[in-house]
Amino acid sequence: MAEDEPAENISGGTAGGGRFSEFDPGDGTSRAEAVVDRLGDLYWQKTYGGQDAFECLVRTILSQNTSDKASQPAHDELMGRYGSGGDAHRDADLAVSLAEADRDELAETISSAGLYNQKSETIVRIASRIVEEYGSADAFDAFVREQPYDEVRDALLDMKGVGPKTADCVLLFAGGRGGVFPVDTHVHRIYRRMGIAPADADHERVRQVLEAELPAEKCGFGHTASIQFGREYCSARSPACLDDPEACPMADLCDQVGVYPATDEVVDPADAPSDD
Repeated sequence: MAEDEPAENISGGTAGGGRFSEFDPGDGTSRAEAVVDRLGDLYWQKTYGGQDAFECLVRTILSQNTSDKASQPAHDELMGRYGSGGDAHRDADLAVSLAEADRDELAETISSAGLYNQKSETIVRIASRIVEEYGSADAFDAFVREQPYDEVRDALLDMKGVGPKTADCVLLFAGGRGGVFPVDTHVHRIYRRMGIAPADADHERVRQVLEAELPAEKCGFGHTASIQFGREYCSARSPACLDDPEACPMADLCDQVGVYPATDEVVDPADAPSDD
């Protein structure tokens, strides 16, 4: 496991919110579901939803291009300063507080997350837009929870600085939307390496494949447990199967696209020679 990662995925571990649940195993017709079922046995099965949508959006922006270990302190510092009771707190509503925040002060507050100048600019801009269009963080939260999925996703993607993974995390963790499988770098690598998604698939194509092949209720924990699996077993440079094929709990379900134990070589699945 990388030294800069915590022992558990913050979203999925014991302190990560959500409610532990049990889901029936699949019938074996979908390899994607077989993988997610095994991940559920290996890590956890949870349902998600209920997080404050604006805070979830801010937290996901902080996590962009950095680790949980770096983004979590930045989130805590931001809430301590701009959340209720914080020394820079200006309003009972977090969106209003951040819309009015001094960008240099905010950048200093979130500096542990990396790219802090860019992220502070994004957070202030998005907070201002949410206040202007929805009136408050609470109203934005109601919009995320209550309005049609496509409308909410389109609105999130229309915000500069919000990509598909960030939008989908808000839909999953705040909106509690079933059938949403956010795709980060771990998910993108794992399911192409396994051969479940095409080797050259972009993030959106991987998402489409997984959401089509999985029951809606399994997408949430499939996402969080896949991240954990990517950290523990299926890392970018040193997957467990490289030294010992039996060391990986997914060995019998994986095509090892781009992984060559005989030569100790690992390449991106998109760069692996085609069998055609």
